[in-house]
Amino acid sequence: MKRRSVLLAALALTAASGSTAMAAGKPSAAGRRVVVYYQTQYANGTYVSPLALTERRTGVTDVLVAAVHLNDLNGPYAPVHLNDDPPGAAKYDRMWRDLKTLRGQGVHVLAMVGGAAPGSFTRLDEEFDTYYPLLRDFIRRYELDGVDLDVEERMSLAGIERVISALRADFGAGFIITLAPVASALSGGGNLSGFDYDALYRSRGGDIAWFNAQFYNGWGRMNSTADYDAIIARGLIPASKVVAGALTSPDNGGSGYVGMTTLKSTIGALASKYPGFGGVAGWEYFNSRPGGTAAPWKWAAEVSSALKIRR
Repeated sequence: MKRRSVLLAALALTAASGSTAMAAGKPSAAGRRVVVYYQTQYANGTYVSPLALTERRTGVTDVLVAAVHLNDLNGPYAPVHLNDDPPGAAKYDRMWRDLKTLRGQGVHVLAMVGGAAPGSFTRLDEEFDTYYPLLRDFIRRYELDGVDLDVEERMSLAGIERVISALRADFGAGFIITLAPVASALSGGGNLSGFDYDALYRSRGGDIAWFNAQFYNGWGRMNSTADYDAIIARGLIPASKVVAGALTSPDNGGSGYVGMTTLKSTIGALASKYPGFGGVAGWEYFNSRPGGTAAPWKWAAEVSSALKIRR
């Protein structure tokens, strides 16, 4: 996922992964997901609360707070940042309270790690023993349901496997681990992560709850089912583990925004074609159309209606 300007399943037994998928701790972990990335917590100095997502009964299942960065311990910044500030900064106090409220209402709250800003995954890859404990302790402090690993820099396959294995060991079977590759990386095409996602899925598929695949910025489109179909047709990753990531506004990415009418048409077609369709993710919340900054929750409600999720 890109910060503001550029971004961005039912857990099942799969023969390809060779291991048993871990069940998430809340009922909404299964079925079609409505995932919202929540990066802009303040717009023009005004706090953007995510609470309308449940107050308006939108059907949201997962809120991904973004973006967490692991900084150079020898640099000028705190070791862990949420966007431009430490996660414990006073400006985030209300946000953490609101996210706790969402969790109490059955919504999963995950942290998105990485994204366009480089360094976090290089450090986890090359200095795991130094930087992984920072991530682990952050997750524990804020009692998160999971993490979304958005690797947009080169990382070794062994490195990402080690991170996933450590998260599973530290947080147990109910902890949700997702990744956010560009969509083409799941169909044998362009890839920002360095490692091969086919190889990762074969070795760690049972620990990966789903992929928030980025269908925008030239890596895929949601104006039809074609790019999603190309992933599923390969026969490796099931539709239950591929959540289709879309831009919620043309202001949130370089290209690939699809208007709500077309998006709902594509979602409906995917839901009909794939009974186990994993759902849809939106980058990002604060200015989501059709409601815009005044009512960003409407995007999730519209997507839920297309997925025929009862609210």
